[in-house]
Amino acid sequence: MTERVIAVVTAGLTTPSSSRLLADQLAAAVQDELSARGQPSRLEVIEVRDHAHDLTNNLLTGFPSAELEKVLATVTTADALIVVSPTFSASYSGLFKMFFDVLDDQALAGKPVLLGATGGTERHSLVLDYALRPLFAYLKALPVPTGVYAASTDWGPNAATLRPRITRAAT
Repeated sequence: MTERVIAVVTAGLTTPSSSRLLADQLAAAVQDELSARGQPSRLEVIEVRDHAHDLTNNLLTGFPSAELEKVLATVTTADALIVVSPTFSASYSGLFKMFFDVLDDQALAGKPVLLGATGGTERHSLVLDYALRPLFAYLKALPVPTGVYAASTDWGPNAATLRPRITRAAT
């Protein structure tokens, strides 16, 4: 069976970040699900913050660096995406949006995308449906029905409530 490549794009600004933590848990759950079905898979993790300068230069000049071209090719050639953004001002972060702004409008056409977001409060949980889902619909990707939002209260002692949502999104 052909190995499936899953690009994991996370736009957390700090190390460690809750966005990366959620992305890692989503990726592990997806790999577990694929493995249970006998489907080999490989993850390619992209930390958008590592490419912030290249993204800015690309937007200003219209020319991606060699490193950014490589990262964009990883996303466009992947079989599926897992994307996670922190929530800023009731939407995805500017850095997250900048990454997807430099892609060709057709680059993600027909590509399955698992949506994730993190934030300080549960009140931002609609970011998946009013910000992320429309962005990926515009890019002609295929967002999976269940996305995962993780608030600050979903970590630590309350992590048990997050796990079933991650598992549901991965299946």
